[in-house]
Amino acid sequence: MKSDYQLWKLAWLSILPLTKDAIHVYIGVLCLLVALLLFRRKLSSLWALVPGLALSLVMEYFDLRDGFGWQASLHDIVNTNLIPTLLVVLARLELIHT
Repeated sequence: MKSDYQLWKLAWLSILPLTKDAIHVYIGVLCLLVALLLFRRKLSSLWALVPGLALSLVMEYFDLRDGFGWQASLHDIVNTNLIPTLLVVLARLELIHT
C-alpha cells in the first residue's frame, strides 16, 4: 500500500507532462526564484539556496520512510539543488550579473 505522500506525487505526475527527474529540477529552480523574490535576496546570497535544500530534504525524508533507497534520494537532492547552486556560485564569482 502506498502512503498518502506517494499517492500525492503520483497524482501530480499524472497531470504534469514531465519525468520525475525534471520535476525535481523545476522544484529547485522555483524554490530559488521564490526565495529571491520573497526574501528579497540577491542571486549571490547563499540564503537563497536554503528553501530548495530544505524542501528537497523533507521530500526525501518521506521517500526514505516509504522504503525508497538512499541512492535514489541522493540523486533527487542533487537534481533539485544542482542548477540553483550553480547559478548562485556563478553569481558569487561575478560570472553572471544580478
